[in-house]
Amino acid sequence: MNFHSRKWVKPEDLNANLTLFGGSLLRWIDEEAAIYSIIQLGNERTVTKYMSEINFVSSARQGDIIEMGLEVVHWGTTSLTLKAVVRNVFTGENIITIDKIVMVSLDEDGNPKPHGYSSVSYKRDRVPHRLVTRRPKEPQALEATMDETHFGR
Repeated sequence: MNFHSRKWVKPEDLNANLTLFGGSLLRWIDEEAAIYSIIQLGNERTVTKYMSEINFVSSARQGDIIEMGLEVVHWGTTSLTLKAVVRNVFTGENIITIDKIVMVSLDEDGNPKPHGYSSVSYKRDRVPHRLVTRRPKEPQALEATMDETHFGR
């Protein structure tokens, strides 16, 4: 499983017990699953259809960093099913596991749309077509913002 994102638990993310509010965590998981699925399915009209049982087995406190992992467990004709694991970076404990998150690719009318994929791609070749024109044709090298003379070398 790849852990794609990390979040810093801040005061606004806490519940009355001063631990991570479940609603904040579920919002982050849903957003992470949506971003991942949009890239994998090549369709910005990708929505959450279903989440299986959710069981919080530990929590996080203010200042902790959590990381969210996703893996594909099934490719459907119009959908992608993911498994999610969230863990506390500091304690190493799992906070939550969601065995099934079903994301569905939709057409312009909101109907399920076949995506034509059956495996994960780590290339950015599936960026939604509408957005491809905003990407450079050739990847540009990143340039440093300070040169060596800035550091007296």
